[in-house]
Amino acid sequence: MVKVLRYGCIGAGGIAEWKHLEGYSKLPGIELTAICDPNLKSAQRLAEKYNIPNVFSDYNEMLEKLELDVVSVCTPNAFHAPASIKAMRMGANVHCEKPVSLNHKEAMEMLAVRNETGKKFMVALNNRFTNEAFFIKKYAEEGHFGEIYHASCGWRRRRGIPGKGGWFTNKSLSGGGPLIDLGVHFLDLTLFFMGYPKPYSVSGTTYSKFSDNKSRNGGSYGGSFEGIYDVEDLAAGFLKLSDNSSVSFEFSWASNIEKDYFYYELLGTMGGASFIDGKLKIYSEILDTCVKIEPDTNYTKQALNEFEHFINCVRNDEEPMASLEQAAELMKVIDGVYKSSELKKEIIFE
Repeated sequence: MVKVLRYGCIGAGGIAEWKHLEGYSKLPGIELTAICDPNLKSAQRLAEKYNIPNVFSDYNEMLEKLELDVVSVCTPNAFHAPASIKAMRMGANVHCEKPVSLNHKEAMEMLAVRNETGKKFMVALNNRFTNEAFFIKKYAEEGHFGEIYHASCGWRRRRGIPGKGGWFTNKSLSGGGPLIDLGVHFLDLTLFFMGYPKPYSVSGTTYSKFSDNKSRNGGSYGGSFEGIYDVEDLAAGFLKLSDNSSVSFEFSWASNIEKDYFYYELLGTMGGASFIDGKLKIYSEILDTCVKIEPDTNYTKQALNEFEHFINCVRNDEEPMASLEQAAELMKVIDGVYKSSELKKEIIFE
């Protein structure tokens, strides 16, 4: 008989409700055991919705009182590292929301505890778990791109500041603006497709131009127009990798552009790819003729489920696809961009 795994959720916001609790509640062999949030009313509401018997306002109390097998960390970014470290030390495997931490130093501390405790740890990089991402990764692994020597990626919003005065715009809680919020998704994807080569150097610039502009506030995130706004609303840069490949990037919450869009593009010696606003295209040559292929990724076979994958890793002692090691490398890059912008120079990694 398969052991029932006791699950707890740290955080009771939107990402906990519509993603983690919704995902884990559908899996067999998972017992939704506990939820916690400093806002006890929010935790109690979700406990009632998902029939969770134990409700706490402090994750330390929850982890110390209950023996949990799996924990989701769905808090503001500043609490990702301490909550994850506590959970692993108390015997739980951790599924942590992105970004994995505020910075590279915290990510390395988390990695040390993961190695010490032997617990499974996965970063909730949901964009890896799509049909398009699975297609591109397999296509790259089979050599159809040849050498991927350059990539570009971005996510630009016209009006998408996530609630001025909320935790997203407070650097002590978020770690930064769209670079650490949106950039983690598509920087991670491009590096993932390229095999995650070590970063060599980065040059980056950040801007904060819309902090007092009410029309650019996304609205649905809450917050107050009088609150703290000490993060960027646009970041752009150029990353050089140890294998001589490169990545250019741009991420914004607010820009004077026609519409929101997100994308990645891969340039290889034998083929290339673009993914723009959800549409995937492949570029190559056949019979000395340039061709464009539009893969149909809306087939019956679904991409690997993020939650099933993590539970399989826990049960079968396998390594999660979105690893803490790669997340730590990504945080090194993000730290480098902020440092480069501050010092106005290229940052070379050791």
